[in-house]
Amino acid sequence: MEGQDGQDLGAGALSQSPAPIETDALIIGAGPVGLFQAFQLGLLEISCHIVDALPAAGGQCVALYGHKPIYDIPGTPVTSGRDLAQSLLAQVAPFKPAFHFGEQVATLERQADQRLLLGTSAGRSFLAKTVFIAAGVGAFVPKRIALDDIGRFEGRSLFYHPDSLDRFAGQAVVVNGGDDTALETAIALTAIARQVTLVHRRDGFQADEATVAAMRALVAEGRLGFQVGQPSGFDGQTLRIATPDASTVELPLDALVACLGISPRLGPIADWGFELERKQVPVDTEKYQTREAGVFAVGDINTYPGKKKLIVCGFHEATLAAWGAAALVFPGKAIPLQYTTTSTRLHELLGVAGAKA
Repeated sequence: MEGQDGQDLGAGALSQSPAPIETDALIIGAGPVGLFQAFQLGLLEISCHIVDALPAAGGQCVALYGHKPIYDIPGTPVTSGRDLAQSLLAQVAPFKPAFHFGEQVATLERQADQRLLLGTSAGRSFLAKTVFIAAGVGAFVPKRIALDDIGRFEGRSLFYHPDSLDRFAGQAVVVNGGDDTALETAIALTAIARQVTLVHRRDGFQADEATVAAMRALVAEGRLGFQVGQPSGFDGQTLRIATPDASTVELPLDALVACLGISPRLGPIADWGFELERKQVPVDTEKYQTREAGVFAVGDINTYPGKKKLIVCGFHEATLAAWGAAALVFPGKAIPLQYTTTSTRLHELLGVAGAKA
């Protein structure tokens, strides 16, 4: 990646939007480190947008172990992935970062004025002075049902990890999956949908015991259907299930909701010309900048001598990366080190003006 003026740093030419969103910084990834990156940028008065392939903030921390306890966050004896994400969202809220969920940054191209033009899978484009890759081990994307041609029903009668269940009011819904998310979705739908059936490959679940107990109680009450088996066909209106006894069950439906977990994919980042080391991006340890000026990498996506894949290390990296970006966003400007305990300016930014120093 040489990054010469006008050179495409991605795998192909970017189809430019007539009006890209201009921003000081674009953060790729809305996990804990990406959220804290936005907070650190906000303290330096650097505006940012955040793009994530998942439908909500939290990244791997929420998607893979949302309910499991985390014990190594400074000053927090115990929290969970979901609670940590909510705390970070509340912390960064005063800076009003703009979130773009369900999108993946696909292309990256250096412009003549040294800014970076990025395009997403949703056709959106950004023109940023700096870019922060906080993508963990890659973009987490939903695991798909392995049936030929099923993709044509996505967004119509097939949905993966929907961020809202309100659209299913009064419908006949089948939920496919056996983890916490699948069971919680099926349970929640019983209060919204006309009919709900949970489908899982076996009569056993990778979910919290209390959630399994709640699901089985609803089945016993006749409020939730349960079918053991694997999807074998789908035409948009009927889901065919292959059962363990080699028979076939057909389930008429209005919507199929698949909660089969998520998987990380490095995706387009691998095509941007970075000299990857074991699917990680090398950075310096002064400001966690990659070998491409203005492109920083923080959290599990980066690598350097002594690297440890811990959330707390990502927080440190995000702090120094924000200061590194400040020199590019505000060239020639001396930026003083301020403390949130005493700085009246930081109190104004945080919305706590008038707080006692």
